[in-house]
Amino acid sequence: MKYAVVGGAGFVGSHLVDLLVEKSQKVVVVDNFFLGKMENLKDALTEGDVVVYREDARFLTSLENIFEIEKPHVVFNLAVQPLPYSFINSEGTYMTSVEVANNLAYMLNKNRYEKLIHFSSSEAYGNAEYTPMDEEHPLKPTTPYGAGKASAVLMLQSYYKLLEGEFDVSIICPFNIYGPRQNMGSYSAVIPITIRRLLTGEAPVIEGNGLQTRDFTYVKDVVNAAYDLSKCDSAIGKVVNVGQGKETSIKDIIFLLCESFKYPLSKIKYVPPRPADIERMLADTSLAKKLINYSPTIPLEKGLRLTAEWMKSTFCAFVNDVTEQSNQEEK
Repeated sequence: MKYAVVGGAGFVGSHLVDLLVEKSQKVVVVDNFFLGKMENLKDALTEGDVVVYREDARFLTSLENIFEIEKPHVVFNLAVQPLPYSFINSEGTYMTSVEVANNLAYMLNKNRYEKLIHFSSSEAYGNAEYTPMDEEHPLKPTTPYGAGKASAVLMLQSYYKLLEGEFDVSIICPFNIYGPRQNMGSYSAVIPITIRRLLTGEAPVIEGNGLQTRDFTYVKDVVNAAYDLSKCDSAIGKVVNVGQGKETSIKDIIFLLCESFKYPLSKIKYVPPRPADIERMLADTSLAKKLINYSPTIPLEKGLRLTAEWMKSTFCAFVNDVTEQSNQEEK
C-alpha cells in the first residue's frame, strides 16, 4: 500500500506519517509548508520510505501530477489553515478546506486513487446544542475555519450519496487535538501558546471568563484512529467523532499548566472574549468505539506533560527560527 498524506509536514500530519512508517508503509507527503516543517519529518525520512512534495493542494494540476507519478492507494487529507488565522484571512482559511476537499473528491471520482480519509473538525459543529455531541449534531460553525470544515463535509457526503457507494470516503472528526509538534508560533492554540508564554516569562492569558470547555484529545490517539478508520469498510460514508470524552474548561487547562510551571495563578491576565468563541464541546465517541474499538490511551494530565516536555526541549530552536525570520524580514 502507498499512502498520500496531504498536509503531512504539519502537526497532526507528521504524526500520521510516523505511524505509517512504523507500519512499514510507503508514504507520499504533500505540503505547502505554511505551518509544516521538514523538522517534523526528520525521523520518518530517516527510517521510512517517504517522499515529500512542496506543493499546494489547492491547485488541482499539482495534485494530478503528483498522483500520476506516485499512484497512491489511500489519501489522508489534513490540509488546513489554522483556526486563529481565520480571524486574519477569513476567505483563505475557508477556501483552503473547500478547495482541497473538492480537488481530492474530483480525483477520487476519476479513480486516481482508491480511498479518502478526510479530517474534519469539531469546529464544524459550533456550540454544543446538547452533550455529548454525536455525529448527528447540527453543523452550525461560528468561524470561517469551522465553516470551511462543515462545507467540505457536506460536499464529500453529497458525492458519496450521489455515487451510490462508488465513492470511498470516511470522515474523521477530531475534537481539539494537542501534543508535541503543535505550532507554538503565530496562530497557535491555547495549550502551546500558554506553554510558550510560561517559557518566556509572559503572563498566560484567559479570554473571557475561561469557562469555555473543550474535549482535548492527544494527537497520537487521533492518528491511530484515522489509520484504523482507513481499514474499516463499515466507516465508509460516515462521519466519526474522535475525542477524549472529557469536558475541560480553558481556565482549568491554564491553571494546570501554570501549576506545572509553578507560575502564580494570581498573575494570569484576563482579556475580553474572543469573537465567535465556542462555549462548550464534548465528543460522543460511541460510533468510533463500535467501528474501530476506539478508546483514548493518553489522559489529559499525561498529554499536557508530554507536550510541555517537547516544547521545553525545542524552545531554543524555536526562538532561533523566529529571530532568523525577523532578521530576514528586516532585510
